[in-house]
Amino acid sequence: MLKILIATGNPHKAKELSQILPAATNGGQPVKYLTLADFPNIPEPQENGQTLAENAIIKAKAGMLATGLITIADDTGLMVDFLGGAPGVHSGRYAYPDRADYPANNVKLLKELSGVPAAKRTARFMTVAAMAKPGGEIILKEGGVEGFIAQDYSGQNGFGYDPLFIVKSLNKTMADISESEKNKISHRALAFAQMAEIIKSL
Repeated sequence: MLKILIATGNPHKAKELSQILPAATNGGQPVKYLTLADFPNIPEPQENGQTLAENAIIKAKAGMLATGLITIADDTGLMVDFLGGAPGVHSGRYAYPDRADYPANNVKLLKELSGVPAAKRTARFMTVAAMAKPGGEIILKEGGVEGFIAQDYSGQNGFGYDPLFIVKSLNKTMADISESEKNKISHRALAFAQMAEIIKSL
């Protein structure tokens, strides 16, 4: 059995990825995915990269070095044009620099865009996925989705900025669509669908 560490402690993200990543390689070898919940003594690395790719690599390498397992990680950013690309690489800690607080992040985003018309609320979600292999090889894949920021919350699904991010091609927020639909079109799904092909070939 091939064991792969998904370097996240976020149960929502782990659930999403478990539905996207393959259960076996093309050779038929079963793949077992572990998360940081299986390794509670691993300290969280400091995500001090200046780009999504740098942060994804930091997390993947830290997990690989701590466990000796092939490790995959990602970093995701919401880039809002009116805000000059913010929150960008700081999306997870937009409201508070020392912790992730999704409700507070959304409140701050709506406040920053208060009074801004729909035509100027364009944005995109970007995900960079990184795989770190024992031995040092790093593989990167990325995915993105165009959209804009809603005037108010909509939808009950998803997490993070999903209730505010309207997918341009669907005219619905990420939180308005089902998990299965999100796992076909989301930024994270697009990045990890490519990573899934790498895992199948291992």
